[in-house]
Amino acid sequence: MRCVQTCLLSATLAAISCGCHGRTITGRNVVPQAERPVAKDATREELLAAYNAIARNTKTLNATVELKPTAGSRYSGVIEEYHEVKAFLLAERPAEIRMIGQAPVIGKTVFDMASDGDTFRVSIPSKNKFLVGSVSGERNSAKPIENLRPQHLLDALLWHEIRKEEAVTMREFNNEQGRYYVLTVLRGGYQLEVLREVWFDRANLQVARILNFGPKGTLLSDVSFSDWEPLDSASTAQSSASTASTGSSPAPTPSVTSFPRAILIDRPHDDYKLELQVAKIAVNDEISADRFKLEQPPGAELVHVGETGDAKPATESKP
Repeated sequence: MRCVQTCLLSATLAAISCGCHGRTITGRNVVPQAERPVAKDATREELLAAYNAIARNTKTLNATVELKPTAGSRYSGVIEEYHEVKAFLLAERPAEIRMIGQAPVIGKTVFDMASDGDTFRVSIPSKNKFLVGSVSGERNSAKPIENLRPQHLLDALLWHEIRKEEAVTMREFNNEQGRYYVLTVLRGGYQLEVLREVWFDRANLQVARILNFGPKGTLLSDVSFSDWEPLDSASTAQSSASTASTGSSPAPTPSVTSFPRAILIDRPHDDYKLELQVAKIAVNDEISADRFKLEQPPGAELVHVGETGDAKPATESKP
């Protein structure tokens, strides 16, 4: 009898050991090494250096881009006749930007906008309007054409440097799209607030996303970057030569060698999203000051954005 019990116990243990646990092991899907997502490692200091290398060394941009507003965008009030607009963009630190948008094929100017850091100007030929307003103005208009802000593009393309005196935290974030490092820049004062978040894709340690916040945690902009590609050797060489010719001290980090070809700008409180596909880009080319000047076209109605009351023609707006 004891022998029979021993045999039954052995059989039961064997069945358990070959039961559900055994099936779980044999049924596991093993992802091939070549298909496993890459997650590179970096320190906080290395990420700060990589970000600041771009922020410090990108002095000017000369680009040809394709603009595509998303549904519901306030930009669609200006370019509603066109699904996409070809634009020529110039930007220079600290605050100069000029962008001319043209309709595909026919080359008709859809808008011409500029900003010098204090005042923005936007010409809308199809509406015969010339908009002028303060960069610091926060009032949004119910009229779509009065919500164009060229400095929004400047902030997305020419990043603010993270200074040594700024407090910066680091964390990891994982989701179905990938694995990320996140640097959070804090704003000091009586109540500590988040100023900026910089996201790095751990697959390549390139900047994938920058979020900028205002007071009380207001999300001002959410900008995504992808399709980073190397710059041509001429642009890189010119950047180095420009630094040497000015006699300035060499940057402690490498010069700009790549740039994202796909940029998505989301301005939730300005109620628009804008997709940029960079077709051509030159970094740190010398740009003459007159190329940033935008004058009021003859006969165009002058609109002072941010002022109360109805818009008045240019001849009536003079004191």
